[in-house]
Amino acid sequence: MRVLLAVFRRRILAAALAFLATATTAFAATPAEDLVANNIHKGLEILNDLHLTKDQRRSQFEDFLVGVTDLKRVAAFTLGAYDAKAAPADRDAFATAFQRYAVAVYQSYFARYSGQTLKVTGSRANAPGDDIVATQMIDPQDQGGTPLEVDFRVRSDTGKPVIVDFSVAGIWLAPAERDQFVAYLGRNGGDLQALIAYMDKLRARIAASN
Repeated sequence: MRVLLAVFRRRILAAALAFLATATTAFAATPAEDLVANNIHKGLEILNDLHLTKDQRRSQFEDFLVGVTDLKRVAAFTLGAYDAKAAPADRDAFATAFQRYAVAVYQSYFARYSGQTLKVTGSRANAPGDDIVATQMIDPQDQGGTPLEVDFRVRSDTGKPVIVDFSVAGIWLAPAERDQFVAYLGRNGGDLQALIAYMDKLRARIAASN
């Protein structure tokens, strides 16, 4: 009888361990979720660091942003059909200007959530190597409030996972920028240099308010 009980206990233990292993695998964070969970808080910490000067905050935030995003890919997306028509030199100049602009825009958005923390709530796949990571901004000063939904689009189809867009309350930034830039180019004969000058004005205006 004791032998049978011992065998039974071993089988139960083995089954329990197998279940735990399966559960751990099932609920393990995806690489896209890991990217967001392990990095976005770093950007928030930079923007919340009152010991940094304005220039230091902008510089450190730019280094952070370049490390977790593919801004060159985003820049090409925002040009729509004009990207294929552009000369390589103009395309490169636009990508450089877009990075300056994107740093100001992202900093402006995330500075609004000073003191808040980010919680990853899940993800879904758009396509292989293309995921949407759902998060909530948690305000410790407003425990009874409804957390703000902020989603991140993560692409990993060309190597390491990188962020290529984000949305606040369902509004995605990159498509909105594409609509704005394509409309501007349409009114100005597809002149990328004119768009770069326009973006620099927008960037300066946004940066001045940060």
